[in-house]
Amino acid sequence: MFKIVKRYFDKGIYSKEDVSVFVTAGKISSAEYKEITGEEYQEE
Repeated sequence: MFKIVKRYFDKGIYSKEDVSVFVTAGKISSAEYKEITGEEYQEE
């Protein structure tokens, strides 16, 4: 799942908010969120 989310984020298909949904759903970790977006994951 990480590779797909990263690819879509890099292409501009997913926003940071979209990527955070995958963290909330347990599909990627907060560390993977940081690797994809370059920012720490902030729980809402």
